[in-house]
Amino acid sequence: MSVKFDVVQVDIPDGTNVIVGQAHFIKTVEDLYEVLASSSPHLKFGLCFCEASGKRLIRKDGNDDELIKVAVNQCLKVGAGHVFIIYIKEGYPINILNQLKGVQEVVRLFAATANPLQIIVAETEQGRGIVGVIDGQSPLGVEDEASVQERKAILRKFGYKR
Repeated sequence: MSVKFDVVQVDIPDGTNVIVGQAHFIKTVEDLYEVLASSSPHLKFGLCFCEASGKRLIRKDGNDDELIKVAVNQCLKVGAGHVFIIYIKEGYPINILNQLKGVQEVVRLFAATANPLQIIVAETEQGRGIVGVIDGQSPLGVEDEASVQERKAILRKFGYKR
């Protein structure tokens, strides 16, 4: 057996976050839709799920046609079974990650970000799978006291801390 590795650049439109994960059942699309739709009346989203057996279709849903299209195109580029990709606008991953993790089909989450993202895909004779991700860029240093205060102020400004 042999393995080939591929790096897939993730397209992230302005003002959008992407969530990449792995699940295991055709029901995933409907269950993820329910989590997203019930999380906020303002959330715009598109999602897709790559079947790994049977018809092996890319299943899709959402409430924003453009985000659905972006999700499907990204799933086509990744081409790995049991992968799901969600694009969201007018909301943030931090507000829905626990609910997504609670979906019984979800096996793992690889990334939730608006940063530049690359997916490392391994390919064998059987198919393709995600090995990991590269999320954002490498650190440039360690925060100093001024950076600590800035971080704390940002969290309070957004309402995540008092």
